[in-house]
Amino acid sequence: MYTLYYMPGAASLVVHWLLIETGAAYDLKRIDGEAREHKRPEYLKLNPNGVVPTLLVDGEPVYEAAALALLLAERHPDAGFAPAAGTRARALYLQWMLHLANTLQPAFRAWFYPDEPAGAAHAEAVKDAARQRIESAWGRLDEHLAAHGPWIAGGRLSAVDFHAVMLARWSRNMPRTATAWPHVAELVARLKARPSFKTLYEREGLTEWA
Repeated sequence: MYTLYYMPGAASLVVHWLLIETGAAYDLKRIDGEAREHKRPEYLKLNPNGVVPTLLVDGEPVYEAAALALLLAERHPDAGFAPAAGTRARALYLQWMLHLANTLQPAFRAWFYPDEPAGAAHAEAVKDAARQRIESAWGRLDEHLAAHGPWIAGGRLSAVDFHAVMLARWSRNMPRTATAWPHVAELVARLKARPSFKTLYEREGLTEWA
């Protein structure tokens, strides 16, 4: 049994999606971002970073979205979302998961909260730089999918594809969305067609980008 602390549409989405896909038993604990529940002492005891997701695994808190996606794929091997150790697919899987977490996800943070890095006076410059980094990342992923697809790790769906599509969703209101790149758009379409996506949206109460 797992317990997922989440906010609808936030970085917790990929963890929630994989819980549905694996068929794991789980409870949901919605965190009210507007009420800043993620900054309250009781939540900070679980996740001192004060962000979502946090997943209770056997009663113990674990956090970081990419780490949790990797962990769920490992703990539920029957789902087939983690390529075998020692394979080329495994190398691509780990490479792109960490690339998304370390390069693309922080750029989205800067896009959504541009006053954080250098103050409100520099917010527009921060947003412009973030947009360029985000678009560059989609371009690289598109080139990779064109050469090595249809999935990011090669010929089989894995946890990293779910993570990429979550981030693609975050681009939906940007000047150039992730689906402007054709191979990324194909990846998004395949993942959105899965029954789990509809279930995810129903459980999180999401309607946009459906």
